[in-house]
Amino acid sequence: MLGILDGCHQKASPVATPADVASAQQEAQHEVEQAQIEARKDVKSESKIMGVESKDVARARVTGAFDVAMARADGDHKVAIEKCMTLEPSAQQSCKDKADGDYQSAAAKAKANRDSQQQ
Repeated sequence: MLGILDGCHQKASPVATPADVASAQQEAQHEVEQAQIEARKDVKSESKIMGVESKDVARARVTGAFDVAMARADGDHKVAIEKCMTLEPSAQQSCKDKADGDYQSAAAKAKANRDSQQQ
């Protein structure tokens, strides 16, 4: 009888479903699209104010590209974490660690690209 009661109190590990992964993918795509729209609006606005060849327009392009890259990295990370949650509990942590590493690499690359273009 005690064995049955113990089973009821065990903590279930969070499990994601393919629908959760698909939802994360959809949300990630939406965030990237929003970042692209904002980037285009910022460049257009600066072009109207300062002229197409101004440094402010160039800065807006660089900032927009960075924002889109970071939105993509964030979305990819969220999707990867959801995918990790579909795995067996014993495999989840190493999967999450890889997802975190991939995110850190993508963020570092986006920052390096931004910094190199701003000089």
